[in-house]
Amino acid sequence: MLAPFLSDLFSNQQYDSNNFFLIAGPCVVESEELVMEVADKVYGICRNLGIPYVFKASYRKANRTSANSFTGLGDDTGLHLLKKVGEHYKLPVTSDVHAHDEAAVAAEYIDILQIPAFLCRQTDLLLAAADTGKIVNVKKGQFLSGPSMQFAAEKIRKAGNDKVMLTERGTTFGYQDLVVDYRNIPWMKEHNAPVIMDCTHSLQQPNQTSGVTGGNPQLIETIAKAAIATGADGLFIETHPNPAVAKSDGANMLKLDLLEGLLEKLVRLRKAI
Repeated sequence: MLAPFLSDLFSNQQYDSNNFFLIAGPCVVESEELVMEVADKVYGICRNLGIPYVFKASYRKANRTSANSFTGLGDDTGLHLLKKVGEHYKLPVTSDVHAHDEAAVAAEYIDILQIPAFLCRQTDLLLAAADTGKIVNVKKGQFLSGPSMQFAAEKIRKAGNDKVMLTERGTTFGYQDLVVDYRNIPWMKEHNAPVIMDCTHSLQQPNQTSGVTGGNPQLIETIAKAAIATGADGLFIETHPNPAVAKSDGANMLKLDLLEGLLEKLVRLRKAI
């Protein structure tokens, strides 16, 4: 059963209330054509499967490995395109914010403010996001345990905002890999917040000497199935029509054509458990 604030968020969609919800889209706003293509395809799939859907794309990528990496089309353009997607398909949209002074601006265009994992302890950012009154989705730092995420949730709630979600996205394993500890899903659910599994960023291989993050997208299905089996409320999946030419995180995104088959399996698994 969805939390009340999520039921309100998905009020324009018809869905199975016993399903998981999905946050999906390309890593970054590359063009209007891309965001519209992905939103159209994913929305159609989710509507047919009864999955509540949030469109995701970053209007700006502030935490790239290399200074030469693509960061976006500009904040104003990126935010306007996100709002256009939401209005056209009547979907909630989300994007990440990286500094406290971005929160109020972004909140005028998006429905969920996403706090990047590296910044999950940044108090001024969490408080600024809370002050917008929007849903705040905090990604668990790669350096933190699930139980320690209670403090991030508490900061937001003490600021007067109870609309908190927490996302598992893997834990640092050596210098260039991540591992998922699925104990974190039930542990974070103890904080009385919906818990999401980031099925793509948890497969990153960061800190490559090339300056481009690697990944293991062939394991997205494995990560997603295990997340459903361990009680995740939602899934986060970055997807792109052609990850090989994506301008950010192509190494760990799911090819768009593979999404429907994966979601069909996950819906069956959810019903089975």
